[in-house]
Amino acid sequence: MSHILKKLKTLMHTYSHAWVLLYAFIYFPWFTYLERHVTDNYFVIHSIFDDYIPFCEYFIIPYLLWFAYIAVTLGYLFFNDKQGFYKASAIMFSGMTIFLIICTVFPNGLNLRPEVFTRDNFCIELVKRIYQTDTPTNVLPSLHVYNSICCYIAISHCEKLQHSRLIQKGSLVLSILIILSTMFLKQHSVVDVVAACVMAYFMYSLIYAQEGAKSPRLARQVI
Repeated sequence: MSHILKKLKTLMHTYSHAWVLLYAFIYFPWFTYLERHVTDNYFVIHSIFDDYIPFCEYFIIPYLLWFAYIAVTLGYLFFNDKQGFYKASAIMFSGMTIFLIICTVFPNGLNLRPEVFTRDNFCIELVKRIYQTDTPTNVLPSLHVYNSICCYIAISHCEKLQHSRLIQKGSLVLSILIILSTMFLKQHSVVDVVAACVMAYFMYSLIYAQEGAKSPRLARQVI
């Protein structure tokens, strides 16, 4: 019995940073509330640039990979880099909270989605499912964009991954594809994307600035 208790104590000490994940109990109820209640009387986000971006269903692949990208990044840091996990959580969850506050005080949405699909294929079916489950509201700033940038920043600053060029470049390419996917799938306006990039820049400056000052090469790489 004492052996089991000792193992439990060691486990709790090793993964003491798991408390950060309790943020899920703040984010998901709040976001669910917004999704259910912001259905009309919201500001429609639009940019003239949106009209020049064609719909392309094939971007659904990187768009859906976003979910795995977030989970794998946080999961790796959780088990391999406690400080990196704290920083990644700080930049992600801070931005997500700002997003919730913005959508609460400034209800917003889109009117960009195609009304009729002129093609029929597997990717179109996936897009239809996304459209059915994800309302075109609460879009500013884009969390798909923001958290993708945060993942890239976190991976770039992880000491154990700094020498893996494949992972570094792969993370960059995936982040760019995810950002593009939000616009080509008409899930976000260019305005949402720019707002997310600006927010990521400021949050990076607050959370990673000191580390960047100690490592100029890495700071230049991320920016």
